[in-house]
Amino acid sequence: MTKALIIGGGIAGAVTAMALRKAGITPVIYEAYDTGADDIGAFLTIMRNGMNALHAVEAHQPVIDAGFPATDVEYLDGSGTRITLNPMRGGAQTLKRAVLYRVLHDEATRRGITLHHGKRLVSASTVDGVVRAQFKDGTAAEGDLLVGADGIHSATRAIIDPEASAPRSTGLTIAYGYTKAASFQQSADAYRMIAGNRAFFGYTTAPDGETWWFSRAPELDLSTATKQNFIDLLAGDKTPAAEIVRSTDDLFITNAYDVPETRHWHNDSMVLVGDAAHAASPAAGQGASMALEDSVILGQCLRDIADRRAAFEKYTGIRRSRVERLVAESAALSTDPNRRVAAPGSQDRHWLYDHEIDWDERIA
Repeated sequence: MTKALIIGGGIAGAVTAMALRKAGITPVIYEAYDTGADDIGAFLTIMRNGMNALHAVEAHQPVIDAGFPATDVEYLDGSGTRITLNPMRGGAQTLKRAVLYRVLHDEATRRGITLHHGKRLVSASTVDGVVRAQFKDGTAAEGDLLVGADGIHSATRAIIDPEASAPRSTGLTIAYGYTKAASFQQSADAYRMIAGNRAFFGYTTAPDGETWWFSRAPELDLSTATKQNFIDLLAGDKTPAAEIVRSTDDLFITNAYDVPETRHWHNDSMVLVGDAAHAASPAAGQGASMALEDSVILGQCLRDIADRRAAFEKYTGIRRSRVERLVAESAALSTDPNRRVAAPGSQDRHWLYDHEIDWDERIA
């Protein structure tokens, strides 16, 4: 049976392993971190299209059980005036990134998929049709193909194409936080998105009463960035944003990068999925969902096309234009205040959210 080495145990890696298993391929996951992956303090929303991709490989229910839905997206300006109210169509689910990793790892294990931690890829090569991956701890693994699901700073991408462009700074700093305070207007079952005068802010309230929030601001120096920076940026708006940040004890602050184009998604025996191939600014909230789509489409292509390179080419052909359009639109959302209302839930984004995958459909 064909063996696939999956580099990276995040969202793309775990679901790619499930899709390949369903396609009759034996996957083994190699995760660089000892217990999970980076950016675990963040939360995310898997949109309708991402939930559809999970459903295609019967992995949707554990995510639904671990998350909570948002039914609407309300947009406000810096004065607190509502701009628009859009339905969050299709059962989108919000959950913490660390919880999502745990849920997907548990589901992969339940399906008999092996997951190794502490395996950071340093090199990979193919000799006589066998892929050999070398890890930082001195161990190695061999298989018939290798899938790079190792994120925006992908080692696999550089192995496939040593001249590949580095991730590009979006010029944004993102903060995430959680608060149990109840002194402001909470937002159960909905996201409130605020296009402030100096920073963008969004929040929702979980079923247990904890408010989850994020803010994106012009890029800050991470070595000195603090909660006070975001309070100052939001304090001039007539919204609860600054109060929510002030009531938060611990913040998770990071700079945002994207990968607008990757020339080579594959060679004869290695292929990229998720952020390793294309990473978008978080403005459109589609990073996880696009990775999930990749995972399932790659599984279908390898199931239906016997020649591996042809399968990789078909997968790339199906995915490239869609994800590059998303990266471009997300970058525009990040930089153009007048387009911020066209984010999750907007009616002009049917092309994005209404995308569906039927696992039983054959890939020509």
